[in-house]
Amino acid sequence: MSTQAKGVLSSHPSPPHGCKATPDVTKGEETQEAQGQRFQEHTLPEPRATMSGRMELSAQMSMAPPTNGGKRRCSRPGLGDIHEDMLERVLARLPPASFFRLRAVCREWRAVAASPTFLDACARVPSRHPWFLMLSERPHPVVAFDAAGRSWNACRAPTGSMPVAASGGLVLYSVLATGALCVSNPLTGASRALPTPPQGPGVPQLHAIAMYGSPYRVALFTGELPDLSMAVFDSSEDSWEGPMPLARRSGTSSPDAPPHGGDETVYFLSKSGDVVATNMKRSSLKQYSSVVVPSECGAVVYFLSHSGTVLACDTASRTFAELPRILPVHFEYSIDVVACNGASYAVVLSEYLDTASLRVWQFAEGAWRQVAAMPPGMAHGFYGKKADINCVGHGDRVMVCVSSGEFNGCFMCDVASNEWEELPRCINGDGEIIDFLAAFSFEPRVEINV
Repeated sequence: MSTQAKGVLSSHPSPPHGCKATPDVTKGEETQEAQGQRFQEHTLPEPRATMSGRMELSAQMSMAPPTNGGKRRCSRPGLGDIHEDMLERVLARLPPASFFRLRAVCREWRAVAASPTFLDACARVPSRHPWFLMLSERPHPVVAFDAAGRSWNACRAPTGSMPVAASGGLVLYSVLATGALCVSNPLTGASRALPTPPQGPGVPQLHAIAMYGSPYRVALFTGELPDLSMAVFDSSEDSWEGPMPLARRSGTSSPDAPPHGGDETVYFLSKSGDVVATNMKRSSLKQYSSVVVPSECGAVVYFLSHSGTVLACDTASRTFAELPRILPVHFEYSIDVVACNGASYAVVLSEYLDTASLRVWQFAEGAWRQVAAMPPGMAHGFYGKKADINCVGHGDRVMVCVSSGEFNGCFMCDVASNEWEELPRCINGDGEIIDFLAAFSFEPRVEINV
């Protein structure tokens, strides 16, 4: 039921009056370096052509006497006759993918990307449809899925890094060689290295990394249950605070948690007779992932503990809670947490009675309740595959990446309507299908600085 989409580039529109067309690039023949250059171009200011020359020429043509002795014929106005400010307003309202295509029409439109008035017009757009930055184990050009345009778009990322969090129009990366953190705008490629975070006593284990707020903040959660700590970077002050200990909220322990409040592993026999451990084995692509729900004074960060329970950490009160399990401890299932429309959810893939189910749960009033479920005919294809899920939410949508040795697929769910669809396959220039294992969501905005 999937369709194929080979990329964001399509046939370019004809250049407007007064513009000089620039060479195009054959679709499907772009290299990774060329793709990166395309997204870098609009960060480089170029001389902007003024409208006076075109307006003067237009006036001279309109005043010239007719050569055929007949009536003077008025030329039809085109995009070249639009005032610069109005043109920038129009371009700012376009979807980002459409604007990048239109930059190839002429040099003047390409120069618009560096215009302060254009960036200001972009900032006045209330919201953008989300893009999903896709992750794969195989090296390939960085791509994102445009949920509104249902297309694959090239993005930019710092070299030798891996995304670990996202907020608004920015993505937080971890440098693979050193573990250093940097923030980048995936559209412009502009990036900023963060200062080295403070270290607590010993070598505390990192549980999760979160990014939230405007100006943005980055939070690191370290330690072992029940001794958790939090360090926070404030971009407005360019400094770290902490590590600060987190206190457990009373009466929030999971019913099946150990008496001393730790995060111990429980072993049990599966239906096939295999010994199964309850400790979570997260994909390396989302090892430290978390989701953030805004609160009155800060944010609540949700992430999974090593035993598979959901932890909720309040950054304002510096407290945490361990939510009860959705399924009994002896069940085999894959779980991930997402945030949509200011609420947190858990997505669970499980098998029961010779079939598989994929359900979305919300924690409210001290209990989990189901709010959405994949149609049984679609979810049954996961049965027996020992699949793992990695999820991300944005707005009303939840993207679920299902992966195993036998199957890979990405699905989108509208939580409010419980509508599910499989995403079109992403095919590279060699005609090979790229399998994605995880994703991060961001709002594509060219005007956001790091």
